[in-house]
Amino acid sequence: MIDVFPIPAFDDNYIWCLTGGDGGSAGVVDPGDADPVLEYLSENGLVLSAILVTHKHGDHVGGVRELLEAFPGIPVFGPRNEPISSLTERVGAGDKVELPEIGAQFEVMDVPGHTEGYVAYFGHGMLFCGDTLFAAGCGRVFSGTHERLHHSLMAIASLPGDTLVYCAHEYTLANLGFAKWVEPDSEVLAERIHNDSERRKAGKPTVPSLLSLEKETNPFLRTAEAHVIAAAEKYAGRSLSGGTEVFTAVRTWKDREYD
Repeated sequence: MIDVFPIPAFDDNYIWCLTGGDGGSAGVVDPGDADPVLEYLSENGLVLSAILVTHKHGDHVGGVRELLEAFPGIPVFGPRNEPISSLTERVGAGDKVELPEIGAQFEVMDVPGHTEGYVAYFGHGMLFCGDTLFAAGCGRVFSGTHERLHHSLMAIASLPGDTLVYCAHEYTLANLGFAKWVEPDSEVLAERIHNDSERRKAGKPTVPSLLSLEKETNPFLRTAEAHVIAAAEKYAGRSLSGGTEVFTAVRTWKDREYD
């Protein structure tokens, strides 16, 4: 059994810590800062055995070199199509990432769009997707394209509905606020806003989230739904053809009007 724990970092990042196997080893996903990771490992008697990286942004890779100094020789997996010098294992679509010390194996997915060479890791009913898919939202388009990000999100949407989505930021309540702009009459969205607001009041993370819930409430996974299409066309002021145009309009709407 793989256990996953959030390590808070910066203002709203989560570095995910994975344990299993003999119970004394750990892997981490997207360690943008080494200090909270080292503190967590020390407090819990863990030895770092691997690092997984989704993309090149500093708040996801900034702690890698310091962690390698503390745990020399461990593998650092990450996207082969991004310039990350600290990687030891460059991976892409269809590759398998083996973490024998914790008894885990993940399949690599190419999910570009937020950045040009982005990867995610899927296995054991879990998806580690960094900034591609957020709870109730998705990442901005930086060095990728809207078309590629939409395609990546549709690939994620094809995974089993009981997949747990481990994203890298606590953006959920803000994302839900925008989702309500898009689908103001959604009862399931209203229920999610209530539930996640209560979790935050209690000091608990809102993630991971279930992919099935994302498909019911996340506008960026709902670009084929009539209510989302209508809202996107109203914002764009014209008819839109296909999911990519709808996605681009909704993402642009959020970027310009909500954030």
